[in-house]
Amino acid sequence: MKNVRIVITTALEDHLVEAIARTDPRLDVVYEAALIPAPRYPADHTLPVAETPEQRARWQELLQGAEVLFDFGPRNMAEQLGTWPNLRWIQATSAGVGQFAARVGLTQSRVIVTTASGVHARPLAEFVLMAMLMFNKGALRMAADQRAHRWERYAGREIAGQVVGIVGVGRIGREVARLLRGLDARVVGTVRAPEGRRADDLYLDRLLPTERVDEMLGELDYLVLACPHTPQTHNLLSAERLAALKPDAVLINIARGQVVDEAALIDALRDGHLRGAALDVFREEPLPPESPLWDMPNVIICPHSASTADSENAKIVDLFRDNLRRYLNGEPLRNVLDSDLLY
Repeated sequence: MKNVRIVITTALEDHLVEAIARTDPRLDVVYEAALIPAPRYPADHTLPVAETPEQRARWQELLQGAEVLFDFGPRNMAEQLGTWPNLRWIQATSAGVGQFAARVGLTQSRVIVTTASGVHARPLAEFVLMAMLMFNKGALRMAADQRAHRWERYAGREIAGQVVGIVGVGRIGREVARLLRGLDARVVGTVRAPEGRRADDLYLDRLLPTERVDEMLGELDYLVLACPHTPQTHNLLSAERLAALKPDAVLINIARGQVVDEAALIDALRDGHLRGAALDVFREEPLPPESPLWDMPNVIICPHSASTADSENAKIVDLFRDNLRRYLNGEPLRNVLDSDLLY
């Protein structure tokens, strides 16, 4: 097999670039740090922009010669990805890339896209547990009382015995359920196709197809959204379904903002139907300064960072190196994006 040129288009630590190069002597690894924005935080994978004619020309030269890309390259050149003559495979640094890949035409091209599915399961599951503990133990109230120098005792709640619904028990949802089992919560989950899958294998007390999500809403103390954004899940949590939630329930969204009717969510939080919400994702990102969500005392806002941890780059590179070996050996790759399902 001829040498395979890999172009890394996102910020990586030097030792991880070297690890990729050591995977196989047939690899020609290119990493031009001068073209890539300096990371603002560990595992920052903001797509670069080809800002000058010189940068655009250099990126074009790199992309035309690449057989494999680590991430998608400049976002203002993304619509050309399916046209590069040598490109065969892109390893993404995120799991939820389906909508982006479809928008830039990759799902209709011969280029294989593999996702980072599974890499972010633990950080996201820990975010869910953090949010549940904050609401159960009154962390938002404690912070407000501390700022006001107010001493007023109250009672918290236990997670044991509470009912948690997870929409989308993939790798992330399964990890959420696994951790919740250790806290003695009752967990109900949905998947798109439950045939042949057992609730206990997913750490669930009950498993439903996603089309029957309405059956669980009225019993939930917490609703966790962990599903991909697809045409089938767009606005899945509608105003009607928000109204069907048990009064005093809490929403935790680690999916995508487009899965929720955000205006209806704001109304439900304002009128007290929902106890609160912990939101990592929004319809518009960054969340506009004028959004009412910023100032709601019962809302936790995370700037789409719940999945990001300082261990992320090493995990993605481990996945990429395993896929590189498979690619060189002609074996099936892990986490291939389904062009129809978009995950």
